[in-house]
Amino acid sequence: MGRAFQNRKESMAKTAAAKTKVYSKYGREIYVCAKQGGTDPNGNLTLRGLIERAKKDQVPSHVIDKALDKASGVGGEDYSPARYEGFGPGSCMVIVDCLTDNPNRTFGEVRTCFNKAKSKLGTPGSVSHLFDHCAILAFAGDDEEATLEALMEADVDVTDIENEAGRITVFAPHTEYAKAKQALLDAFGELDFEVDEIQFVPQTTTPVEGDDVALFEKLIDSLEECDDVQRVFHNAELPEFADE
Repeated sequence: MGRAFQNRKESMAKTAAAKTKVYSKYGREIYVCAKQGGTDPNGNLTLRGLIERAKKDQVPSHVIDKALDKASGVGGEDYSPARYEGFGPGSCMVIVDCLTDNPNRTFGEVRTCFNKAKSKLGTPGSVSHLFDHCAILAFAGDDEEATLEALMEADVDVTDIENEAGRITVFAPHTEYAKAKQALLDAFGELDFEVDEIQFVPQTTTPVEGDDVALFEKLIDSLEECDDVQRVFHNAELPEFADE
């Protein structure tokens, strides 16, 4: 399919404050994931993938351990997921995933981000139906047939497999994440997954040009500044110079 799935803005945490915010987001997500599925990464593959991703993003071990310790205790914060959808500059589509202990506060902050970027929040489902909610697993390799065979034997509902530049990328429905990952580990042993995530992958992209580029970047930056916002997905296609 050749789909571009790295569809959210990646920014380097250049300051101590920015790094602290990244650590906080990971800590919250790890806490919720462990609280829901157990604190043992071997029995909670979603947690395992999340911890591996946090380590790749240089999140300190003490941040991870603290989140796991909190999750293993009684009580704790009561975070719940919240998802907002809307239309950004140039009519691109944006999905914002949050973890919040105060939905009213989170909604207000997200709405303010959209308003300041001359964008508009939509209703639930207004744009997500034009994205595929995918489990994405990518690792070094070139044996596409063996990968497909392993997944089929495990009865995984595979959406697509890409084999490009020495990397195998598996796409599956988000509900198949744990089964797909376990099938790959069973077939090939320990794998160093270059991508191990559940993402919203756009079915089509929307070019964002001219003055809308700066507005789009303002929208994404302000959303990522919000403590409750965990991840932002979009279908914007930016000019090459905008990424430099």
